Amino acid sequence: QSLPQQKLLTWLSVLECVEVFAEMGTARVWGEMGRWTIIVLIQLAKAILRLLLLLWYKAGIQTSPPIVPLNREQQQPLHPQDTGDNSLGKDQTYVGRRSSRVVRSLQSTPSLQSRHWGSPQQREESQSRRVEEMNQPPTPLGLQETVAESIYITRPLLHLLSLGVWGQRSWKPWLLSAVLDISSLSLLSDLKDLNRRERAELRRRTILLLYYLLRSPFYDRYSEGRILLLLRLLADYVPGVGFVTR
Repeated sequence: QSLPQQKLLTWLSVLECVEVFAEMGTARVWGEMGRWTIIVLIQLAKAILRLLLLLWYKAGIQTSPPIVPLNREQQQPLHPQDTGDNSLGKDQTYVGRRSSRVVRSLQSTPSLQSRHWGSPQQREESQSRRVEEMNQPPTPLGLQETVAESIYITRPLLHLLSLGVWGQRSWKPWLLSAVLDISSLSLLSDLKDLNRRERAELRRRTILLLYYLLRSPFYDRYSEGRILLLLRLLADYVPGVGFVTR
């Protein structure tokens, strides 16, 4: 990735990390009007950054979070005490004469913090496979897929606009948002040969459709009563969970 693209991803990640805090802090200081103002500004900034990544830098299907958090355990080298010299590779493992089982020799046992319980060969293979997956370029998007990703990016802004026009108690913002999400996923479903991150992102977006059952006004009219009834049944008839459900 180019340096400008990395900066855009960094700013986008920062916005996603602080948006809830900014919303709560603004509501505490400036009230409800300030809260909705900061929500609109943050969503507008996120949409602009994502559209730049999509249309200018051809970033493809964008994941959330934009920058995958670093898994420090997986990033640890196989033997931290080694400096890249592979001349000791034969002494790092021992192969059983009868079982042919590969085990680590006692001389090359790493510290407890960086120890793992697989064979060195398995660790090296998993690390090389993970690096290869992370370095895969984004899948090129055609016109249909670009429109679908643009719909997904601009959906929060359209939802906010519909809330301002029809109000928070109306069904129209809820329906509009759901239709946009489903349309985006259906248009992207024709893509083939997606890399691992892109497939995981599409699965995440599909699972997030269940959240519409917990969003007003659907939650206020349908889900709330059934969920509370289920919690009461669990509290009354299932031992040990009453404290949590109440």
